[in-house]
Amino acid sequence: MAEKSKLLLMGKIGAAHGIRGQVRIAPFTQYPQDIAAYGPLSTNRAGLTITIDDLRVQKNVVVARLKGISSREDAEKLNGVELYLDRALLPDHGDEDDFYHADLIGLEARIEDGTVIGEVIALPNFGAGDLIEIRDPRSGDTYLYPFTKAVVPHIRIEDGFVTIVVPTDAEPGEEEPD
Repeated sequence: MAEKSKLLLMGKIGAAHGIRGQVRIAPFTQYPQDIAAYGPLSTNRAGLTITIDDLRVQKNVVVARLKGISSREDAEKLNGVELYLDRALLPDHGDEDDFYHADLIGLEARIEDGTVIGEVIALPNFGAGDLIEIRDPRSGDTYLYPFTKAVVPHIRIEDGFVTIVVPTDAEPGEEEPD
């Protein structure tokens, strides 16, 4: 298995908020306010480090005041900046049901009989809950499944795989879409 990146994506800066340099951040942490708890965050822009001085949770984003940013114009220049943290700064989980999403990227996806159906490439959430995205290595097609205990009953990070129980969505009497 390939070595995992040492940097974890913790959030992404969006639009400016107000006229005093605040920004909206889409956090990728379990609790949105935790994004400020890790100290300075590295970014996908060379030489740029972001420190969150203050924030408030607003629906599914946080509105943050950043160190050194005091105008709307400066805040607008940060739109799209990704915020990263060195993985070594995060605690290891002691429970097998706790893990970082980044730990799953690159794992084999197997069905219950052990047949490999692909590789985990992402864990997106489009607002209705977490999904697990699997890429079929033969065709290159990707498939999205609900990231639930029923669909992903076994996660074996140390062994390099997850088990997928492919859901059957059709109700009795319904035709499958073309």
